[in-house]
Amino acid sequence: MKYKYILFDLDGTLTDPALGITNAIIYARKKWGLEPGVNADYYKFIGPPMPQSYVEYWGFTLDEAKRFLADYREYYTVTGLFENVPYPGMADLLASLRAAGRKLYVATSKPTDMSVRILERFGLAPYFDAIVGSDPHKPDSTKAVVIRELQAKCGVDLSAAVMVGDRHYDVAGAAECGVPCVGVAFGYGTREELEAAGAKWVAGTVEDLGALLLSL
Repeated sequence: MKYKYILFDLDGTLTDPALGITNAIIYARKKWGLEPGVNADYYKFIGPPMPQSYVEYWGFTLDEAKRFLADYREYYTVTGLFENVPYPGMADLLASLRAAGRKLYVATSKPTDMSVRILERFGLAPYFDAIVGSDPHKPDSTKAVVIRELQAKCGVDLSAAVMVGDRHYDVAGAAECGVPCVGVAFGYGTREELEAAGAKWVAGTVEDLGALLLSL
């Protein structure tokens, strides 16, 4: 066993959050008097920290991004949070990894409290030794920041860790911490995106991911 510690992204990796995230964006855009668009317009927002995405895609200032995020959360924290579903087979995958002696963690850009609520709601929380997300008071938190916080809090040996995520942000954040990444092409990043970012492996299905992780 080379990789004892497995760090999972949440959105697009453990669960499919598309409906809740995009409904929350549409809600906030309506509140701002902006063209609401349709859900598929906002799939690119799934994964990376939200404020940076508002700046990158819409040209918001950081202050505008923070205010928009507050309106987004009016919907998301009440309703959107649970407009979400675990990928089929994910619970079995996590159980298999635990049975094989792996220590599992969540390292996500979503705030910790929201992440815990989602994973508890869908019965996935007990599989993880810790769930670490971003600090909602620090909207510029990157995946690397989250990984380092997890290391500090939980004593994870990053030299024996691997990251699992669906976007290039996961690959880049892991690389910044010296951690290789398994990209999952069943989430919201393509195989091409993940390979271009430097993912060491790419799994096309949940079943492929389980077999790969058990072989590492």
